[in-house]
Amino acid sequence: MKKTKKIKVEDIGKANGKLTHTDPKDFMPLPPPYDNPENLPPWDPLKNSDSVEASLDDTIAVAIPKPKSKQEEEELVKKFLSGLEKLFTKENNWPFLQLLTLTMEHCAKCQTCSDACHIFEASGRNEVYRPSYRSEVLRRIYNKYLKPGGKFFGRWKHGPIDLNWTTVSRLAELSYRCNICRRCAQTCPIGVDNALITHELRKLFSQELGIAARELHEKGSMLQLRVGSSTGMNPLVVKDNMEFIDEDMTEKTGMKIETPWDKVGADVLLIHNAGEIMAWPENPGAFAVILEAAGVSWTLSSDIPAYDGINYGLWYDDFQLARVAIKHAQAAKKLGVKKIVVGECGHSTKSLMVIADRVLTGDLNIPRESAMTFLEDIVFSGKLKLDPSRNDFPVTLHDPCNMVRLMGIVQPQRRILKYICPKFREMTPCGVNNYCCGGGSGFAIMSGYNFQTWRNHISGRRKLQQVLNAFSDDLSPETHKYLCAPCSNCKGQLRDLLFAYDAWEKCGILYGGLVELIVNAMSDVNPGFIEWEWH
Repeated sequence: MKKTKKIKVEDIGKANGKLTHTDPKDFMPLPPPYDNPENLPPWDPLKNSDSVEASLDDTIAVAIPKPKSKQEEEELVKKFLSGLEKLFTKENNWPFLQLLTLTMEHCAKCQTCSDACHIFEASGRNEVYRPSYRSEVLRRIYNKYLKPGGKFFGRWKHGPIDLNWTTVSRLAELSYRCNICRRCAQTCPIGVDNALITHELRKLFSQELGIAARELHEKGSMLQLRVGSSTGMNPLVVKDNMEFIDEDMTEKTGMKIETPWDKVGADVLLIHNAGEIMAWPENPGAFAVILEAAGVSWTLSSDIPAYDGINYGLWYDDFQLARVAIKHAQAAKKLGVKKIVVGECGHSTKSLMVIADRVLTGDLNIPRESAMTFLEDIVFSGKLKLDPSRNDFPVTLHDPCNMVRLMGIVQPQRRILKYICPKFREMTPCGVNNYCCGGGSGFAIMSGYNFQTWRNHISGRRKLQQVLNAFSDDLSPETHKYLCAPCSNCKGQLRDLLFAYDAWEKCGILYGGLVELIVNAMSDVNPGFIEWEWH
């Protein structure tokens, strides 16, 4: 493997072209059939980037407009420094101050985090993608500009760094070269959290400079709060779509399916990621089949934005997260449900169940549950008639980082798969040690410029390797194989990844959720719920 040019931390402030380049010849090798270069997707070069900052590497995620003057550059740098100061004050950043300070003050530079990072490894160990590179840039700025005496002793004690517009704009883009999967934090022997640095940088840029990925902010949380869903669906449209799904499910399964809306006093308020309704309607349809067959008292809400569980604020802005989480809880309170169940979506589950604990106090602190434990209780309750022989094909499981590594929901989905899928096999590694799909922290919905090429070739590369290895006993396209990914965001990334590598035609690999496998095994519905040819 070709070694990339050695890049120093202080190089980030030097305006001398791109800081680094990405070359497919450097990337981590893949197993067959992708060890043959003819089977790899092309690398689309970056184009039409003259009006935006593009000096970090060979792709763009944020597309920051170039300042029109030196004065504007200086104003933005001042805003960055002002925002950085706020991150280290209790009144402005009480949730994360302690861990952020620990991460700034302590790093043994052992690089254990680098060996755990799928992006660093897949890129051919590109120095700029090393988890500690981003953190070390911020650490030097922190020590030079925020610590007493830093301008005199910072260079000597911590190394040189220049804070200028080149540094700031590259750092903004660099905060979107990390999936925030926190595999690096899990492996750090002293508790340094490089992923938190990524999160805090994104928050600083969003709140102080108005810089955020358009897909997360303008087309994400802002659209969701205004219309009801990041998909653009208003309450009338989402009801219309669900009615169509109900008709399709009724015809397909032979069971009468009618999704309940706004049912006061229901036991369960189910909140899907609305992307499922648009892109994978069989997933909310399968949920409806299971809940009806199990006799659960449940409902959806048509309140804005309670029919869309996404909460992109988790990845870039705490204020946005709180606004969405409160509205989800208010909808549940209005209906008087006993609990909220979050559908198959990792970041929705984490944001509403764990992070929202700090926001939803008093009568908004309504019980919340993951779909994984909820479905496990149903499957093993005996209320469904299940025939595992209907799932007699190879199945493997992708562990969504937010649910598994960051929340510890590891076994419920495994117990279900081992029960209903006789040919289930694990990926290596798996569980809390599993790798990100490559679409985490919002990447799965970001495709501007050539960013999709970057995530297909780099951030998703380790996951593709894992999937191929899990099915390595028979990669022929004639043998249909199922990649179970119980997370809407992960499915978006896996869809793009498998399509880019033509994995259905070359290897017979299909992806989907967990509930589809459960319904496919239900012996009292029509057989063949999983449609292999829809890919």
